[in-house]
Amino acid sequence: MGIEVNFEGKIALVTGASSGLGARFAKVLASAGAQVVLASRRTERLKELRAEIEADGGAAHVVALDVTDYASIKSAIAHAETEAGPIDILVNNSGVSTTQRLVDVTPEDYSFIMDTNLRGAFFVAQETAKRMIARAKGDPKKQHRIINIASVAGLRVLPQIGVYCMSKAGIIHMTKAMAVEWGKYGINTNAICPGYISTEINEDYFASEQGQRLIDLLPRKRPGKPEDLDGLMLLLAGEEAHFINGAVISADDGMTAQ
Repeated sequence: MGIEVNFEGKIALVTGASSGLGARFAKVLASAGAQVVLASRRTERLKELRAEIEADGGAAHVVALDVTDYASIKSAIAHAETEAGPIDILVNNSGVSTTQRLVDVTPEDYSFIMDTNLRGAFFVAQETAKRMIARAKGDPKKQHRIINIASVAGLRVLPQIGVYCMSKAGIIHMTKAMAVEWGKYGINTNAICPGYISTEINEDYFASEQGQRLIDLLPRKRPGKPEDLDGLMLLLAGEEAHFINGAVISADDGMTAQ
């Protein structure tokens, strides 16, 4: 018995889509037939990504979104649904970090990370879920998906990114709370915890001497690639995942198994 990956007719909103994992998630969902709404502050980069997706036969829309601004969140989601239609899938991906010891963290550093990674992610999910819940009340069979991008840093403390770890641990409990409260409306909320993934943002670091030392500590001594998360993304976004709710799934090549 085969499972067909076909997201035609689905609308997927991907935050933090201007680079890295967000851009990859958008491409994967578009290639499976979904209309994707690309959201971030860097709209010029989003327009380039939209052109790439359309060149490959997909459909994409661009909306400006600053997840640290509540008014921007409400406006962006309203714009997304006006442009593309009701959102079926939310990939809650925006995230930032700083590298420092906890004793050196300033209030500005703390707010920079928490306002994006936790507060922003919560209110993006909340605003999207309000609309999903309203539709579910009219159609109890309607299914929606929220996929929060956490991190292995939410499962274990990693050196010099303590506040980032705290924010991603918050995402994990946020995911579970949403799964419990919103599951009755056909909204399945799950979290992906990627390990070390090489993207254009950190590839120079992984090529450095310090980065190589880090890689040597990994079980198979290699960082992942964005495409290593494709299968998990498609699984959690699909109709077949109707019994997966509140799951926190590591995709880390065995890192948290050590």
